[in-house]
Amino acid sequence: MAGLTYPLSDGSRESVSTTTGRRVADVTLAAVLAGEIGPADLRISPATLRLQAGFAEAGGNRQLAENLRRGAELTAFTDDELLAFYERLRPGRSTAAELEELAHSLDERGAGSCAGLVREACAAYLRRGLIEAE
Repeated sequence: MAGLTYPLSDGSRESVSTTTGRRVADVTLAAVLAGEIGPADLRISPATLRLQAGFAEAGGNRQLAENLRRGAELTAFTDDELLAFYERLRPGRSTAAELEELAHSLDERGAGSCAGLVREACAAYLRRGLIEAE
């Protein structure tokens, strides 16, 4: 984070990039209107989310930092996969075994923090009787 300022979109535009590698400084209305910028160019990169997490942590907001780091993990998934995760996490939509299967698949794809959160949710759902133990 040395040399970077917050918000990243202001003072650090040259060093921050989107998921496609395009520099944030290059994302302009003119570039969009010229067809040079597409939807994929507007997705935040995992590196930028981790930078934001560092700022949050430095500012004393550990919980926000953890959320941003989980968000960085989730950038590897498609929108359809994310919606499926959300649906499976809703109380009563999955069994404990299905949630453990989801957590395992998240672990395998490098989303260990998200897997931990799924396991925490599963334990809470079980304690409250919101899902079946199987």
